[in-house]
Amino acid sequence: MNDYNESDIQVLEGLDAVRKRPGMYIGTTDVKGLHHLVWEIVDNSIDEALAGYCKNIEIVINKDNSITVKDDGRGIPVGKHAKTGISTVETVYTVLHAGGKFGGGGYKVSGGLHGVGASVVNALSSWVTVTVYKEGKIHETKFQNGGKVLQPLTVIGECGERTGTTVTFKPDPEIFDTEIYDYETLKIRVRELAFLNKGLRLTLRDDRDNEDTTGDTFLYEGGISEYVRFLNENKTPIHDEIIHLEGEEDGIVFEVAMQYNSSYNDNIYSFVNNINTHDGGTHEEGVRRALTRLINNYAKKSGMLKEKDESLTGEDVKEGLTMIVSCKHPNPQFEGQTKGRLGNSEVRKIADNVFSKGFDRFLMENPNEAKIIVEKSMLASRARSAAKKAREITRKTDLSVNSNFFGKLSDCKSKDANISEIFIVEGDSAGGSAKKGRDSMTQAILPLRGKILNVEKTRLDRALENEEIRTIITAFGTGIGQDFDLSKLRYNKIIIMTDADVDGSHIRVLLLTLFYRFFRPIVEAGHVYAAQPPLFRIMHGKTRKYVLNEDEKEKYLASLPENIRARAEIARMKGLGEMDAEELNETTMDIEKRILRKITVNDCIQADAVFNKLMGDEVEPRRKFIEENAGYVQNLDI
Repeated sequence: MNDYNESDIQVLEGLDAVRKRPGMYIGTTDVKGLHHLVWEIVDNSIDEALAGYCKNIEIVINKDNSITVKDDGRGIPVGKHAKTGISTVETVYTVLHAGGKFGGGGYKVSGGLHGVGASVVNALSSWVTVTVYKEGKIHETKFQNGGKVLQPLTVIGECGERTGTTVTFKPDPEIFDTEIYDYETLKIRVRELAFLNKGLRLTLRDDRDNEDTTGDTFLYEGGISEYVRFLNENKTPIHDEIIHLEGEEDGIVFEVAMQYNSSYNDNIYSFVNNINTHDGGTHEEGVRRALTRLINNYAKKSGMLKEKDESLTGEDVKEGLTMIVSCKHPNPQFEGQTKGRLGNSEVRKIADNVFSKGFDRFLMENPNEAKIIVEKSMLASRARSAAKKAREITRKTDLSVNSNFFGKLSDCKSKDANISEIFIVEGDSAGGSAKKGRDSMTQAILPLRGKILNVEKTRLDRALENEEIRTIITAFGTGIGQDFDLSKLRYNKIIIMTDADVDGSHIRVLLLTLFYRFFRPIVEAGHVYAAQPPLFRIMHGKTRKYVLNEDEKEKYLASLPENIRARAEIARMKGLGEMDAEELNETTMDIEKRILRKITVNDCIQADAVFNKLMGDEVEPRRKFIEENAGYVQNLDI
């Protein structure tokens, strides 16, 4: 049993390594990994567009849930590859790290840097068909069972002057947790790619839907300027013109589009070669640094900012700013496996230079707009100072001395954040039942009186005047704003527990808005949950069954024998405050029996749009959103 010798060392050849450890190549085998396969193939077509050879890309979800990606690029080379001895198409789809993106002249700029995308998709698919239109002929090759060649590259017809590549693949059900593609998830990314590549037409179609096979087509001649307009659709801009800046230095192309709005939240998104750099990087740092410096310089030269006044900070100048930063780099160096942050040190200075030239000119040529922007930044500065004073209030509460601060929080006995959880409960009545029904060792209870402030319409300084919000901040222990520290979070799970009615849903959305705007890292780290109190209790004999909604009730009743179903007693559950402690524990709080819904932020841009529609100033978008999503409110992942 303790022997360890040469026979224990395995050598995985070809694509076996991908199938053995798919997470190393696509991150996960859940629904996110499933959709990642699509982007690996689409990115190859996008790279043809970046090189100037592709104008149209079509993505189709086929009836059998396979995916087809078509482009009108140059087509993958079809000749025999000198190193592998097989066709170049087969090489690209069966050999890891084979591609035209390693400085051989195939691509100047590319999102796919490692040459593993096509071969990884092949490895993780039940079958793949690749059709290449090139040199007047139609070439086709087929693979099955994780990349095994079923049909070598074969000429199957003529195509005249048509060029391009069509790839169809079916994800392997043995690899993925689910095989069902979500149209909306694909649509969000396809639209984003269209914004980032002006003049490129992308079409998405779902052939599973027999009623509508027209799909959606995205084509934006204005590129990222139209992206900013789209993001500000439900906001109120404070200047009409979208500021668009672009330039090139040392072969690195920068493009920035920006517009300020009347909100108190910033939306700054950065991309490198179409990859969303969620964690920023040197390209974003350079632009932010230049923005802060230039607005300060203009404010001082114009006399709006006096000598004795404190300089505006980066936080001040980005309030209400919607900005897209797009960088095209021939050799980007990303930090982390997820490509979330650009690390090239030389980019910071280049980004600063390119942005400074364009934005300085805009401020000089547009004094009215410049004044509006500076005034908003100065208001933000004053609010920041007020917020700093208000934050001091939350620091003065010492939980170790008085855990029932403000007479509200009933803390748990455990001080281990890994096993502790806090229930934020609607009303004192529900709070009383929750306190009696909880596990006092690991479960804390924080009852709220009524609905908290809608922070979508409020600056941080005003929010900190609200006692309910201060209570939440103190309970979490992380601080807020510039003081925020995720490592100080006192609970592993933050559970919103409200009634399963309209008022309960409203309170839940108000809390989610607060968490997303002021505690976003808590949401992103997966600490926020929504309790799922049952809507019905079904009793027959000694059996007591709780169900979440009408659909579950009907399905459960249908599963019962007719004689039992006829005698079953069905009761609509009372609100949380009307449940006794035992009932609340059994249905909603007991770790072994409860159902929790994890709140996730799969796409910050989408989440921002949802919160803005639900909680912003515009009534019509909110009404339309509610009408379109009324049936899905209970299942909404933001």
